[in-house]
Amino acid sequence: MSKAKLIQQFKKTNPTLNLKEINRIIEVFGDSIKNALKNDRKVEIRGFGTFFIKEINEKFSARNPKTGELIYVPKKNKIRFKASKNLKKNIND
Repeated sequence: MSKAKLIQQFKKTNPTLNLKEINRIIEVFGDSIKNALKNDRKVEIRGFGTFFIKEINEKFSARNPKTGELIYVPKKNKIRFKASKNLKKNIND
């Protein structure tokens, strides 16, 4: 779902809010999740799921698939999401 469609859905359920307010709500929500993850905290939304950071170790002998040459891949953080039991159940029903 795109941000524009999310705003449309939000407008249908909350007709008293204007588009600027809805857009600001979505931006604040996204920024809050981003800031929490930057500070190495996980974000849990009950009934939806959990966002968390997973550290990926460095690799000294990775290969470039196009050329086949050996390359070094530095250590990095990746964002992961684990869906809640309720969300999994609703999707699979």
